[in-house]
Amino acid sequence: MRLTRILRTASFRLALLYVLSSSASALLLGAVVFWIASSALNREMRMRITAETAALVSEFRAFGATRVIAAIRHREQGAGSLDYLLQGAGGARLAGDLPGLAGPGWIDLSLGNREARGQAIEHGGQPERVRVLATALGNGMLLAVGDDLSRTNAAKTAILGAFASVTGLVLLLGILGGVLLSRAFLRRVDAIAVTAQAIIDGDLSQRIPVHGTGDDFDQLAATLNRMLDRIAALMESLRQVSSAIAHDLRTPLARLYQRLDTARTHAASAAEYRQAIDGAILETDEILGTFAALLRIAELEAGTRRSRFRPLDLSALVLSVAEAFAPAIEEATHTLVLDVAPGIRIAGDQQILAQMVSNLLENALRHTPAGATIRLGLERAGKAVRLVVADNGPGVPASERGRIFERFYRGEQSRTTPGSGLGLSLVRAAADLHEAVLSVDDACPGLSIGVTFQPSVSCPPAP
Repeated sequence: MRLTRILRTASFRLALLYVLSSSASALLLGAVVFWIASSALNREMRMRITAETAALVSEFRAFGATRVIAAIRHREQGAGSLDYLLQGAGGARLAGDLPGLAGPGWIDLSLGNREARGQAIEHGGQPERVRVLATALGNGMLLAVGDDLSRTNAAKTAILGAFASVTGLVLLLGILGGVLLSRAFLRRVDAIAVTAQAIIDGDLSQRIPVHGTGDDFDQLAATLNRMLDRIAALMESLRQVSSAIAHDLRTPLARLYQRLDTARTHAASAAEYRQAIDGAILETDEILGTFAALLRIAELEAGTRRSRFRPLDLSALVLSVAEAFAPAIEEATHTLVLDVAPGIRIAGDQQILAQMVSNLLENALRHTPAGATIRLGLERAGKAVRLVVADNGPGVPASERGRIFERFYRGEQSRTTPGSGLGLSLVRAAADLHEAVLSVDDACPGLSIGVTFQPSVSCPPAP
């Protein structure tokens, strides 16, 4: 993976921006800490010098210059002591190793390399800097106490060095982390790009790998995979529809052609022509009905009708459809048994749900012999809602039950009955639109088709 490509990634730029902002914050914090530490060191130095000066002035007031001279000489023998000067009238040095001073006050002195207190004080060839407080004792005498600034400067240098090292380390680790993060992101992005290219090339079975970490890339990959599954399902559905149209519409189109060709070549009277035209119109109506059903299924599978979902009384809708079918069921000498619980409400498309119940009843009516019993039930199953249409007809063999919702599928025993084989396909599309679960069971005898609406679409009973 080329470094230039990594450096151009948005993740690296964001990481670099974060590192730079963190480094700027660290530098600002370092400046504040340096200022506070410098002020504290200077304050501590001044307090030490002031306290020492006050002690020596007290001794001078109480015991005179001789006692102060002895005290200075004693203190100069100790390790890490301060620098002193007791200056007499006329500028004579009485004690201490500081140079002569002109008057009282705070003074910063620059001294050359010197040897004092038995130790060589070296500063790398640089002059020693000392901060001095000079105090007038009266009668022309001057007391000076000073401290080496090198210790304070060394502490300040150490603080600056520490912050410089930390800032450099933050920059280094940040840039390294940005490179590693960008490499990881690029691998995930490249996996998505490779999958997308494979799909562009026609391999719809490819899916984006999911690492199982649950991060943003995994969530994106899962969403894209669901989208690809949906696209693959739609493409497979389109393929099946195209194949089904090619096979199942060939027969009615062939009959239409044969009827018209026969009328053209053999019809000898206006009555025969009218009969041929009437038959052609019936064939055309059947073909147009098939295409209308296919378009209806495609519309449902696209999911665009979800925007029309509204709370509705499913119990009242089922009873209304049953009432509309009552004359046809009575004419076919069938018996309709209703077991509909009242007040069941769901969120859905009323027109599509009515079409679904109608198709289930029509399927039971067409494929059962005269005198059969059809049961239409609606009940609550826990938090879900279950719709059932069952009959005591010949039923469907277990090997064929999984195929009855396919487009244009018709079992052997239903080949002679009218219909296009799309009624139950529309039922499946309507159930999928409402996220309902279809089930096909043996009614012993007969067939039972159930539609279970999940709690997500269930509504509380109306007040």
